[in-house]
Amino acid sequence: MRIVSGMRPTGKLHLGHYFGVIKNWVQLQKEHETYFFIADWHALTTGYKDVRALQSNVKELMVDWIALGLDPSKGVLFIQSRVKEHAELHLLFSMITPKSWLEWNPTYKDLKYNLLRLQDLSLQIKGALRDLVKEFLGMLPYKITDFERLEERLLDDLSESLIAGIFEGELEPDILRSLNVSKRDFYETDTYGFLGYPVLQAADILAYKGEGVPVGEDQLPHIELTREIARRFNHLYGEVFPEPKALLTETPKVPGTDGRKMSKSYNNAIYFADSKEEVEQKIMKMFTDPQKLRKNDPGRPDLCAVFTYHKLFTKDKEKVEEIRKDCEAGKLGCVECKRTLLKDLEEFLSPFRERRKKAESKADEIMDIFIEGSRKAQEKAKETLSQVREAMNLG
Repeated sequence: MRIVSGMRPTGKLHLGHYFGVIKNWVQLQKEHETYFFIADWHALTTGYKDVRALQSNVKELMVDWIALGLDPSKGVLFIQSRVKEHAELHLLFSMITPKSWLEWNPTYKDLKYNLLRLQDLSLQIKGALRDLVKEFLGMLPYKITDFERLEERLLDDLSESLIAGIFEGELEPDILRSLNVSKRDFYETDTYGFLGYPVLQAADILAYKGEGVPVGEDQLPHIELTREIARRFNHLYGEVFPEPKALLTETPKVPGTDGRKMSKSYNNAIYFADSKEEVEQKIMKMFTDPQKLRKNDPGRPDLCAVFTYHKLFTKDKEKVEEIRKDCEAGKLGCVECKRTLLKDLEEFLSPFRERRKKAESKADEIMDIFIEGSRKAQEKAKETLSQVREAMNLG
């Protein structure tokens, strides 16, 4: 199977990236034909205003990929923007993609509202209007074949219209002041590229006639849209593209040091580039069960990020169960628990850290690997674009 996937360059990789994506990629490259790319164009969909760190982030990602086990002899590693065929195919796909497909993409509004901290407001509006919308639909003189879907569509449209009305001054200005989001922020986030990035994702995949795409559940709508675009193209112009399948894999959730999702933006991540001392400082400051204030207090390990790490990094599973029982019985203090974790975590991290140092010292060679990978990727993409132009009578 031909596997295609990419990652946006946002800086150094952390434990969440490894368990969520890279570990799976390393296994896939052993069993399949793989194309893995650094999605620098996708980085511009939300970060187009400040591109100062873009190239350094690309280089950091290259180093991490090699250090964590992605092998250029087993698959193609490349940089998206070095293969211009992605952009051409994106343009051609945009001609046949209905705008409604993009506007109905559930992750489009979710991501937009999350970026602008408007998610709670949207939910409040929908909650306030739900009964009214139900009543309105009940009064319609038409047969409704899918009540729930129509109800959600109306709630989405009304919520978006009311939020736009806030930024246009059509509702009281106090609401806008309380949001701490400006009208400029609202409209500058909503660019064509932001709306259309699933079409670029479709081009990324279909340029190589990808058959499988490893994704998390939140990306499923994008893969379905890619399949829709492939079907529409094939219907209009003849069979050119396969319909790629989403390869869902169970990945453990790796919490950050504060218990939230591990993220650079939350400043709660443990990076593969961190020194042993930096990791120790982060682990010793980790949030634990808030009800376990003293060593002898019984703990709730399943609510503690430190215990989640034990399940991931402590090889001796009997020891993990012993830690659970001692915590619940109040026999194990949090400081001792963290120090025990550090030994196992360091055993996991140190080989990667050493490989990363070696990779950093060979940055020029690694850049050459990705340039050569981009050349190989372009050869394949050119073959596909030749078929696309012929199918669309573009010459």
